[in-house]
Amino acid sequence: MFLLRLWASCSILFSFSKDKVMAEKDDSDLDKTTSIQQAVASCFGAIITSFFVAPLDVVKIRLQAQSNPFSKGKCFVYSNGLMDHICVCENGGSKAWYKKPGHFKGTLDAFVKIIQTEGIKSLWSGLGPTLIMALPTTVIYFTCYDQLSEALKSKLGKDDDYIPVLAGSLSRLGSVTVVSPLELIRTRMQSRQLSYKQLYTCINNEVAKDGWLSLWRGWSSTVLRDVPFSAIYWYNYERFKKMMCKKVGTDESAFFVAFTSGAVSGSIAAVITLPFDVVKTHRQTELWESETLKIPQRNCTSTWAVMKKIVANNGIAGLFAGIGPRLIKVAPACAIMISTYEHGKSFFRHLNEKKNQRP
Repeated sequence: MFLLRLWASCSILFSFSKDKVMAEKDDSDLDKTTSIQQAVASCFGAIITSFFVAPLDVVKIRLQAQSNPFSKGKCFVYSNGLMDHICVCENGGSKAWYKKPGHFKGTLDAFVKIIQTEGIKSLWSGLGPTLIMALPTTVIYFTCYDQLSEALKSKLGKDDDYIPVLAGSLSRLGSVTVVSPLELIRTRMQSRQLSYKQLYTCINNEVAKDGWLSLWRGWSSTVLRDVPFSAIYWYNYERFKKMMCKKVGTDESAFFVAFTSGAVSGSIAAVITLPFDVVKTHRQTELWESETLKIPQRNCTSTWAVMKKIVANNGIAGLFAGIGPRLIKVAPACAIMISTYEHGKSFFRHLNEKKNQRP
């Protein structure tokens, strides 16, 4: 019922925007980017961001594996710069990229030795499977944000400060909802090494037993982190962008403006939502380990119950564990993604202008 209401709300907003554009179409409207152009720009942004940020996580996981080797069924978080994925340590032995032996003294030493002994390609190990998830999520997220923003601006006015909050929250909610079953399916295939036929049978049995909602297991913990993150991120991004444009005296699509605004707003959102990120990791790790090792889940399943457990064991500081590594990944990822996306849209806008100027 909730998904139907969300879909209905988005449909009304999109239809309103479309009618508005058709009714008031002029030359300036033709210079704007289309939804397809926005999708292409976000796709390129996702690839470039993943390319630059993924090596940081590969090195981090290799350092973790060196100090505390992963056992069979052990779960760990892998990030390609845009999304976090719970990965399961399989039987792969020392040949698996996350179990390869190393004698690293630190991060820089790990970079150098991995390139010297295994080749530079090893820094992007595991990137392919995660991009399969990241690309559709990013395309849906950024395209929906721009489309919803335009619809809301035409209805509420361009100066409404809460438009980025609403558009960012709805677009992230939609992208998480669409991709959540795919994430569950990907993890099942990875943990059990199922064929497509076996996977189909497994999903059918689960749906018959627990209903279709079982495909969205882990959805709530993801939403609790990603939706507030998006609301805070877009609100601060739009405000910082306007402030910088006034001070520097440049266009909002300028690469430096978008890059700086993205890094600052991403850092703020990452710090504020870190407790939900810690809870999400705990809950998803328990879920995936129960799937892999076939052991029953622990009783501590709700978000607030997990928070209480973390505070009881580690204090308030436990909710902000890993703040350094998270900022190191989130800040450059947000900066690269949004600046690349804005630059891509600027390219398409100039292309549209040239087409419209032709006789």
